[in-house]
Amino acid sequence: MKGVISLVRQRDAASLGLLAMPVLFVLLWSTGFIGAKFGLPYAEPFTFLFIRFVLTVMLLTPLVWILKISWPSSPRLWIHIAISGLLVHGTYLGGVFYGISLGMPAGLASLLVGLQPLLTAACAGPLLGERLARQQWLGLGLGLLGISAVLGSQLELGQSLFSGFGLGALLSVMAALMGISLGTLYQKRFCTRMPLLSGAVIQYLAAGGVLGVGALLFETRDVTWSITFILTLGWLVMILSIAAILLLMALIKRGEASRVASLFYLVPPVTALQAWWLFDERLSWVGLGGMFIAITGVVLTVRKPAAKASPT
Repeated sequence: MKGVISLVRQRDAASLGLLAMPVLFVLLWSTGFIGAKFGLPYAEPFTFLFIRFVLTVMLLTPLVWILKISWPSSPRLWIHIAISGLLVHGTYLGGVFYGISLGMPAGLASLLVGLQPLLTAACAGPLLGERLARQQWLGLGLGLLGISAVLGSQLELGQSLFSGFGLGALLSVMAALMGISLGTLYQKRFCTRMPLLSGAVIQYLAAGGVLGVGALLFETRDVTWSITFILTLGWLVMILSIAAILLLMALIKRGEASRVASLFYLVPPVTALQAWWLFDERLSWVGLGGMFIAITGVVLTVRKPAAKASPT
């Protein structure tokens, strides 16, 4: 009897662990925006990301050999993976970090790029031949309405929309949104056979190379090696670029990738809460309502429409 009880407890613990893993992944992912806010006072954005990617590649490559994970099977697949890396990591993270370095609040940056499922769904039709249901069109409309409310809530009497962070910051984060959206579609179209861990190494190499060139051309490459910067860099490398990737691998292996996708809409509010606590970033009630509307739009867009019952 004791053995049966012990087995039941082990199964319950395993089930709870499996349920907690997607939530943990989203919580970890949301700290990336906070890490940018912490680290950018000590290094310019492209320099910061170049150092992060170099360290990540140095740590991930031995893991590929230790875990005996195969590398992509053809040169063409290597090229496709590199291009997806330029979009998903280079353009996305480069745009987010640059926008935050220009003064955009971390919570707002998270919300803007959190609209990625909306843009991906809108582009999936012409690029992949996927048709949107009415529910998804409603989600797109709500997403645009919500983000308009959030941006409008930044206005104060006598101010322009870009007071505080500038048009350049908004354009940079919108470029990040385009990068992650097009990168997702590109990866879905051309990288379905990509080994996740070794593919991530190739993606980080490609993105790091381009950002390194950007740092050489447009930045001073000065770094203030403070305790705060070192701890932030360590967190972004170890927790975001490695632990989150390994957690994602475990989720996919257990068939929980859909749960991760469905929980991604929690990233903006979690980031906004962290930014409020750490940096006193605030949204008005109109802004909070707009965030809720935008998140609802994302949920409607990513949910599969219910299948119509066939006539009997």
